[in-house]
Amino acid sequence: MRRPAQTGVTLMELLIAVTLMSLLSVGIVISLRVALSAMNKTDTKLMSNRRVASVERILEQQVAGIMPVTAECQTAGEAPPARVAFFQGEAATMRMATSFSLQEGSRGMSVMLEYQVIPGEPDQGVRLVVNEHLYTGPRAAGLFCLGVAPDPTTNTITTRYVPVQIGAGSFVLADKLAYCRFSYREYTPPQEPKWLLRWTRPALPTAIRIEMAPLVPDASRLQPVTLTIPVRVNRLPLERYDN
Repeated sequence: MRRPAQTGVTLMELLIAVTLMSLLSVGIVISLRVALSAMNKTDTKLMSNRRVASVERILEQQVAGIMPVTAECQTAGEAPPARVAFFQGEAATMRMATSFSLQEGSRGMSVMLEYQVIPGEPDQGVRLVVNEHLYTGPRAAGLFCLGVAPDPTTNTITTRYVPVQIGAGSFVLADKLAYCRFSYREYTPPQEPKWLLRWTRPALPTAIRIEMAPLVPDASRLQPVTLTIPVRVNRLPLERYDN
């Protein structure tokens, strides 16, 4: 009498099936890791490009909203405060009043901005930081003033300001820069415009240039560039316009 045929798989066939499933699972995991890595790199590059574009837009709007205000600068002795134009222009420092706030944009109140170029971390390149203070009038602006004195180069009376204080409330506008410096355009027709690294004039400059370059250039990403922003305010801060 014939025994009925038995169906099933052998141990060898089971081992082969398990091995194939393992190889397939490893391939799927590797593919997912490659896809996730590519997505993270794309997101990082996109965020970096957005940050650079946002910084450029913020700087342009802040300079476009510049205000010709004054500060009551304390003098020596019991003399009354000297009223000076509130604007500090140095190669690595800039102070000004503007109608564009970092937190509230153009809808916010007038603010005083302090830009400062500081060393980067960890001791690589430089970064551009900014402080924002509410502008409530000449007395508030005078808190940043140390006094007035003759400038040794131009022999004109200039304002001396307190150093910019960098702290936890400072906002980093741009980081990992090879350099960052400010310059200011003076235009007195019929002379040709010239750029100064230090502004000592009582009026506002006709344009502000912010030169920036990346610490590590990358052609695949949007890079910080030099911005030349015109100052469209033609009012002189120290002149009265209420007559």
